[in-house]
Amino acid sequence: MTLALTGGTGFVGQAVLDLLEGSGERVRVLARNVPEDRRGFRWVEGSLNEPFALAHLVADAECVIHIAGLTRATNTDHFEIVNVTGTLNVVEAAVRAGAKRMVFVSSLAAREPELSAYGLSKRRAETVVAASGLDWTIVRPPGVYGPRDTDFLEMFRAATKGVLPVPAGGRGSLIHVRDLARLLLALREGGEGITHEIFEPDDGRANGWSHPDLARAIGTAVGKKVQPVPMPGFALQAAAYADEKVRGRNARLTKDRASYLAHKDWVVAPERVVPAAIWKPEILTREGLRETAQWYREAGML
Repeated sequence: MTLALTGGTGFVGQAVLDLLEGSGERVRVLARNVPEDRRGFRWVEGSLNEPFALAHLVADAECVIHIAGLTRATNTDHFEIVNVTGTLNVVEAAVRAGAKRMVFVSSLAAREPELSAYGLSKRRAETVVAASGLDWTIVRPPGVYGPRDTDFLEMFRAATKGVLPVPAGGRGSLIHVRDLARLLLALREGGEGITHEIFEPDDGRANGWSHPDLARAIGTAVGKKVQPVPMPGFALQAAAYADEKVRGRNARLTKDRASYLAHKDWVVAPERVVPAAIWKPEILTREGLRETAQWYREAGML
């Protein structure tokens, strides 16, 4: 099988390439900048808005795993450009090339598109994929953590101080990036129970994690007793406003992100669970958090 991959230099994409390294599988990867340390793959230099690069990426590919996307932006118009139009460009290139299969990485935020521009863009991208005529599967990951991640980094840093602000109330699911990568590869062949399905994978913890429980688990991972500090929606928005003022386009907590973080239910839906015969999580979250903390330390980030 020839596999085409977008987002290969991102957090999830790198985890997928880790699993494919040395496998002998033919893999073509799209990237704006080709990394020097990943020469075992065929790289296509370009972006989601470059038709020639996309045509080269998907040529002769049986399956396209579309991971690339924008998760954070102070200008919410960028979500439409990257997540919706970019996905449409990939789909059109795949159809023209005669590719049969697509695995699309969406987000649990797509389940509640009215809460954020990000979630809406992912839901609209799902609609594009579902209407493509391809043999598709959509994956809606919850919070994804693990080595190389930057989204959870500030939570780990705050935990080392003993105080960790968290959204007030509510619960959410988690998944380790390596488990997510394994799932994406398990889905690449398609078949009964996989095709035309939307899956919401997680770590297997029933009813997810409360925000205080997750804060304390991160504290344990960094060797610190943590006091969670609940932040209601208005406080999250105020923090987002301040972050955007101070860090501008580099803000980690944007107003759009604060909108969906304040939602009370980000637990994966039982009816969208991945059948155990296809995939099941292997990494216990407490162990994964310890591994992640260690990686941050070794990388000089914590």
